[in-house]
Amino acid sequence: MRWDAASKAVDVIEAIAEAMKRHGAPMHIRSDNGPEFIAIALKSWLKRAKVETLYVEPGSPWQNGYAESFHARLSDELLEQELWTSVEEAKLLSRRWQWEYNHERPHSSLGYRTPAEYAAEQPTLITTGT
Repeated sequence: MRWDAASKAVDVIEAIAEAMKRHGAPMHIRSDNGPEFIAIALKSWLKRAKVETLYVEPGSPWQNGYAESFHARLSDELLEQELWTSVEEAKLLSRRWQWEYNHERPHSSLGYRTPAEYAAEQPTLITTGT
């Protein structure tokens, strides 16, 4: 299988479809302009699922402040703090950090709730067209 924008788009579609099964369809998906996100396959699938696409303009990271903030926190708290001796150790420490970030740490942007608490409070949406 060639690893091109179309095959990457299929991976993105599978991941989004799984998330939509768990959490319902969003009104829109904001993404960068990576080839997998502008591929015809993904655009077509999102249209059938009635999900709008919002693209971040190239060179405009301020349009995606949540991701930029998360990347900075991930870098400061995990990537720049650990020296891993194996892939297994990296996976373990990454999973530990992810659990703490999502289940133990309140976020001011979520009203000082954890992401897990916030997600549990959201109404379940019914997906159509998927």
